[in-house]
Amino acid sequence: MTYALGVRLMAEFIGTAIMIVLGNGAVANVDLKGTKGNGSDWMMIAVGYGCGVLIPALMFGSISGNHINPAFTIGLAVSGMFPWNEVVPYILAQFAGAMVGQLIVVLTYKPHYDLTTNTQHVLGTFSTIDATKSKFNGFVNEFFGTYILILGALGITKAPFFHANVGVAHFGLGFLVATLVASLGGPTGPALNPARDLGPRIVHALLPLKHKGSSEWGYSWVPVVAPLLAGIAGVATYKFIFM
Repeated sequence: MTYALGVRLMAEFIGTAIMIVLGNGAVANVDLKGTKGNGSDWMMIAVGYGCGVLIPALMFGSISGNHINPAFTIGLAVSGMFPWNEVVPYILAQFAGAMVGQLIVVLTYKPHYDLTTNTQHVLGTFSTIDATKSKFNGFVNEFFGTYILILGALGITKAPFFHANVGVAHFGLGFLVATLVASLGGPTGPALNPARDLGPRIVHALLPLKHKGSSEWGYSWVPVVAPLLAGIAGVATYKFIFM
């Protein structure tokens, strides 16, 4: 069944919002002062982001393709696997969803934002920054992480043994994201998705948080440009070798 563009855009909007709520919500639970999960380990964040991709994929994979990531949308378009006239609407829906999802995280954790004086922990619940303040290291991390994500997502969802039930493949996609966060998340977070980083970063810059600190705009291009280039490369690799 083919859905109208408006329906698919709503799926992208809601799916991206859910990803941010479950992913950045897990970060907030770990890093913000006074939460029930404060001080928990990195695996809680990995599970949050894994499920943050898995749940929307199960909900909307058969409706919009569940891109929820401009790197995937643009990568598909460059390789001729997605119509260019729908790229901008998809990306706008993804960014809007990311920003609304972040507002929900702030609303639900507001007392804990007020208690948290570590501005890096506050920013970390919105967007990413390289742990060593290295743009080069951040770029390398985001590029290879996103490359594996995009190549893996296509490989999993198009695998022959999932043709009878693509929904099962989405569980593999969720595990892939969780593993990427666990394995490559140490240096940057990671973002792996321009909307996931830039949308919440804009929200961080606009909100009057009690202990806000810098939005780190000097770094902000890294989790946008690196995933976009990696998305193009990942889709092209899969198409060249396997299609």
